[in-house]
Amino acid sequence: MSRRAFVVVLDAVGAGALPDAADYGDEGTHTLAHVAQDAGGLDVPTLQRLGLGSITPLAGVAPAGDPVLHGRLHPAGPGKDTIRGHWELMGVAAADALPTYPDGFPAQTVDALRAAWGREMIGNRAQNGLEAIEAFGDEHLHTGALIVYTSADSVLQVAAHGDVVSEAELHGLCATARPLVDVGRIIARPFTGEPGRFTRTAGRRDFALAPPARSYLQELQAAGVPVHAVGKVHDVFAGIGIDHAHPGADNAAALATVTRLIAELASGLVFANLVDTDQVFGHRKDVHGFAGALRVIDAAVAGWLQVLGPDDLLVLTADHGVDPRHPGSDHTREHVPLLAVFTGHGGRRHDGPMADVGATCLHWLAGRDSALPGTSFAP
Repeated sequence: MSRRAFVVVLDAVGAGALPDAADYGDEGTHTLAHVAQDAGGLDVPTLQRLGLGSITPLAGVAPAGDPVLHGRLHPAGPGKDTIRGHWELMGVAAADALPTYPDGFPAQTVDALRAAWGREMIGNRAQNGLEAIEAFGDEHLHTGALIVYTSADSVLQVAAHGDVVSEAELHGLCATARPLVDVGRIIARPFTGEPGRFTRTAGRRDFALAPPARSYLQELQAAGVPVHAVGKVHDVFAGIGIDHAHPGADNAAALATVTRLIAELASGLVFANLVDTDQVFGHRKDVHGFAGALRVIDAAVAGWLQVLGPDDLLVLTADHGVDPRHPGSDHTREHVPLLAVFTGHGGRRHDGPMADVGATCLHWLAGRDSALPGTSFAP
């Protein structure tokens, strides 16, 4: 079949608290609604026309008169992190929560990392990444000790200045740490600049656990459908089920890549992550920056719709929330929005598990279903 599917994850664009959100301290969260309210309304005419305001009430976004398929999706498993959200979209729902380290990593882990790296480490606390770099960057420059921090997610982040540790060396250190730490992702965070003006580079790399079960990406490969990953998607799946990885370190790069692939590819799946709503604006509670990022995404989607054809499927969704009104700067346990453009959508509302996205991609691209979780919402 010469069909194409484009799944674009608007990172952290949550659509309202899940029923068990209170178990995570996230009761009453709603990233989209609170960003819209606090920014004085969203300016997203294309997403409005598709039905974003039909999913949930949003300041500045009226319900659509003729929406595409729209609704909210929920995870089947626990957690509220990037790795679980992307896995869930492709039919992988792990039963157990990944371990977190709100008080920092234990002495045994610290000792193992020091021995493996041959370097000291500083930080070792749950902290916003930019705050960690500002707090420990000067000491790092003088001592060479690696900046290590975590968050409410199952993650070990390692930051180093390019003048002290090259990006390639930092990637190697994180790869060395992968078998030593029981954590969902180890993230290399290279940065540059002077104290007080440190900035992250585009050399981030995620070293994730392999998904614990077969995903729809592998189902598509088995059906002979090429799978393309944009941004951190390749790393989130540890490369499993992915044929081609494409750049997308920030939204500008990822949007440009998706636009290029829409123009070039004859068939296959493109699975893309747009990270800025999470990494740049969400964790910093920058609601105007968040709203501005959505406006840029909206303009890109308008361009895509002009060239997508009747054999194309476009899915816009998210992986979790990061409500700006929530205490702290961590992810929030929320539904994710669903907008799906395809021939025969009928303007229906569809609420269901996140795995329905993967099931739909397999059905659309390979003309068959799978025993994996999820049900196709497209013919």
